Amino acid sequence: MKYQDEPTRVEIGDHNIFREHVTVHRSNKLSEATVIGSHNLFMASAHVAHNGVVGSHVIIANGALLGGHVAVQDRAFISGNCLMHQFCRVGTLAIMQGGAAISKDLPPFTVARGVNGICGLNTVGLRRAGFSANERRELKQLYHALFRSGNLLRAALAEAEINFSSPAAKIMLEFIAAAKRGICADTGTKHSGADDE
Repeated sequence: MKYQDEPTRVEIGDHNIFREHVTVHRSNKLSEATVIGSHNLFMASAHVAHNGVVGSHVIIANGALLGGHVAVQDRAFISGNCLMHQFCRVGTLAIMQGGAAISKDLPPFTVARGVNGICGLNTVGLRRAGFSANERRELKQLYHALFRSGNLLRAALAEAEINFSSPAAKIMLEFIAAAKRGICADTGTKHSGADDE
């Protein structure tokens, strides 16, 4: 609706695979581009809408739909028939289970389930990416501190910023602190505190 017949663009990196019926829309204004990194796999009928940004080494499976201005960071895995509302962000090494839908931000290293839910860490992805047992253990502790402590997310985040300082922890903490749409909530406990906006 905002497109004004301007010469907008799509920027695509190297070594990407686009399978059957994949659609990637160019941006809707001159000041931004739709950007696709490198070494990504777009399976059949996947869609990236205008002004989207997809990092590198990302897999977007069959029928997944990314709304306008969506940002997917490196090494994320978007499973089949997943839905992402416009302006959402997906953190690095996050994974969405098949059919999941989000209208909030999905933190790095986590697993999306259902609608705006998360259910733990992407431990398989972390192992494959070379994270050590100690690094995975700390991320698990951070996940519990943020999403299963029973505290409101804002308070849990402030406390976690004091107690966790590894590079991986900082990636998650900075991602959550920058959220504008809210953060997906843990579905494993009754009072996760993940949605206090």
